[in-house]
Amino acid sequence: MSTTPRWLDETEQAVWRSWLKVMRLLPAHLEDRLHERYGLSMTDYQVMVEVSESAERRLRMTELAQRTQLSKSRLSHQIGRMEQAGLVMRTQCPDDRRGQWAELTEAGWALLREAAPEHVEDVRELFFDLLTPEQVQMLLDVQRKVADRLDESPATGCANARAEVECAEAEAEQAR
Repeated sequence: MSTTPRWLDETEQAVWRSWLKVMRLLPAHLEDRLHERYGLSMTDYQVMVEVSESAERRLRMTELAQRTQLSKSRLSHQIGRMEQAGLVMRTQCPDDRRGQWAELTEAGWALLREAAPEHVEDVRELFFDLLTPEQVQMLLDVQRKVADRLDESPATGCANARAEVECAEAEAEQAR
């Protein structure tokens, strides 16, 4: 392995810094709008979308943690806040005493159906309306390539987080 750094050239540096700025600003703008209109965070919205797209609007907590890239602990706190707001509820899995489902309540489902059209319009306004169809396709190709590479060896943080991910993957494998 070479010890000489492979510095970014001027164009690469501009792309990288622009990407970092988009990663900071776009979620912040979208979250501000969701919160102002519906009292939702981006994480609330993401959880509700993932659960709503699952059979019977419920999803095992381990699967939800994987889909949202939240640790079990953070997801548990998130679901607790959302339960207090009446958006979701936790129920026990009948076939697995340790397993739990996150279920979208009728109030959560109604709020998601109300928020989704405006959120999608915000995504269009702040992102897609700025791009040509060719740029959208190119961006898809680029992001898939990067995502595939990252999926090969996902960053999971500290040893505890890595152990938690491995445990979730083992549980998901057993559930299949």
